[in-house]
Amino acid sequence: MGEAFIYDHVRTARGKGKKDGGLHQASPVWLLRALLQAMQRRNALDTGLVDDLVLGCVTPVGEQGADIARTAVLDAGWAESVAGVTLSRFCASGLEAVNLAAAKVMSGMEDFVVAGGVESMSRWPMGSDGGAWVMDPRVNTALGFTPQGIGADLIATLEGWGRADVDAFAARSHQLAAAARAAGRFDRSIVPVTDIAGLLLLAQDETIRPGTTVESLAKLEPSFAMMGAMGFDATALRKYTTVEKIHHVHHAGNSSGIVDGAALMLIGSAEAGRKAGLKPRARIRSMAVIGSEPTIMLTGPAPSCEKALKKAGLRARDIDLWEINEAFAVVPMKAARALDIDPERINVNGGSIAMGHPLGATGCLILGTLLDEMERTGQSLGAATLCVGAGMGIATIIERV
Repeated sequence: MGEAFIYDHVRTARGKGKKDGGLHQASPVWLLRALLQAMQRRNALDTGLVDDLVLGCVTPVGEQGADIARTAVLDAGWAESVAGVTLSRFCASGLEAVNLAAAKVMSGMEDFVVAGGVESMSRWPMGSDGGAWVMDPRVNTALGFTPQGIGADLIATLEGWGRADVDAFAARSHQLAAAARAAGRFDRSIVPVTDIAGLLLLAQDETIRPGTTVESLAKLEPSFAMMGAMGFDATALRKYTTVEKIHHVHHAGNSSGIVDGAALMLIGSAEAGRKAGLKPRARIRSMAVIGSEPTIMLTGPAPSCEKALKKAGLRARDIDLWEINEAFAVVPMKAARALDIDPERINVNGGSIAMGHPLGATGCLILGTLLDEMERTGQSLGAATLCVGAGMGIATIIERV
């Protein structure tokens, strides 16, 4: 088995996922075009050396459908020989794309692969693609489907976390993200997006609120109490019989934001890098996916990290920095407790609560943010992980070189 290295990472800023958001005017393929062209320029890359683009997209319909990966490489003017494939592992799709690209390189079957994801949530809302998990009554009844917010509130109830606890985590996310943005920590990887006339659409993450406090968040009403009353609480409690009542503590301010965005990485072998005249930034040490209980749905990060750590011969305490996607505040809180991680090593520049979760892109995006911070602070080992719809988890461990 060979090795796979990360040579570059680029991303768009994350734009508010509404019609007045900074990236609403940009189609998904336009976002990818901007990143692919920037990657080519930054690395003086002969695109004919790249074998494939592996792209995550959670809602592959409309403008995001019909294998947008292949459309994007052609629209960006890359070599015709570059193939493209679009995949979905729900909100882990961007990291799954990275892991699949790494596996292709490690196997020796391909030399250079670009991986990442895209999601234009302002143009193609979450759930636009349907699916039996949500829409088939027989399936969702048999599998105990509940919306993710119910699972998040159930985790908080089981772990004994109240509203103040999850709001404190959310306020931290905004405060750290605001400080990181002000310090220019995201500038290395962000590619400004312009329109077809060259006018700037967005160059900075749009949803960070520097003034967020526990007190300001306390004014928001819980988002999932009504859903719970409609019968989803009862569905969850049929599985979790030790719980008398679910306490609804999550709301728009302590859950991940709906945003538009895209992210890409250039992954290749050592020989491919030498041929292209590029120096590797990190080595992918290990990666893992697992299935977890599908009703609560959000507990996959810890077991997927444990699996990846075991494959790398590491323990959680060996990891210097963690990126645990903030789908809801309790997700990184639960993972940190399960893995016995120092919270100060998690999401040190904020996360998706502050900056948003562009579903198909997020996994690649947070891995790139992790790498940038490892280089900035001189750290050696980092891990990125996400919870996943329908009850799964994914993790990737990288080592700076």
